[in-house]
Amino acid sequence: MIYTMDVGNTNIKTALFEGNEMKYSWRISTNRIYTSDEYGLILSGLFSHAGLTMDCVDGIIMSSVVPTINYTLEHMCKDYFGKTPMVIAPGIKTGINLKYENPRELGSDRIANAVAAQAEYGGPCIFIDFGTATTFGAIDASGAFAGGCICPGLKLTSEALVSGTAKLPRFELVRPDHVIGRTTVTNLQAGVIYGYIGQVDYLIRKFRKELNAPDALVVATGGMARLVAEEGIIDKLDSSLTLKGLKLIYERNQ
Repeated sequence: MIYTMDVGNTNIKTALFEGNEMKYSWRISTNRIYTSDEYGLILSGLFSHAGLTMDCVDGIIMSSVVPTINYTLEHMCKDYFGKTPMVIAPGIKTGINLKYENPRELGSDRIANAVAAQAEYGGPCIFIDFGTATTFGAIDASGAFAGGCICPGLKLTSEALVSGTAKLPRFELVRPDHVIGRTTVTNLQAGVIYGYIGQVDYLIRKFRKELNAPDALVVATGGMARLVAEEGIIDKLDSSLTLKGLKLIYERNQ
């Protein structure tokens, strides 16, 4: 089985694949002060709870946007799985044309998303990853990664609003029934959530125009994707997009 790890700023998303089927998936917090043993014990517990042993893993692939913990995780993989992980880095085979001025600047999670989006949905296609940062990417009609854009994530936006003001309270990211709120909390929820949805909607329209593809499929992944998708501007929710891309990249490098 192939074990995939997507290391994000907030969470580490992982999955175990047997062939093309994702058999198990887990999510743990990204903690920059954990040791390799602490990560190893967490994963050992998750495997044990699923009735698995860690020696069932034949190979590991990892993407990371948190370089400071890469060594720790690589060390953990060697100690607990007995495997050296394949890491998404410059020079790895992706099987996709990356139309980026400097592909070395492209985040490894975005590469994995592009590979999965092209393989699963073809082009033209727009894929959005709603994480700590929200990243947009486009697959053009030729099947190449055409580029994209990055904006602050929904949680980051709400936290910046509250921490940057003296009297505004912290609030839950729950969509209110009305955009015209009658309490401070519903004012904040309406402004942040509906305003964010409006931003996403506008960017999708601009992407479709530049791709010359008014019906380009929009695929979303990431923790906040479902909240935005409820407005009907997302065509497909795919919570495993990045992990599926990692598995494809692993196979293309064998």
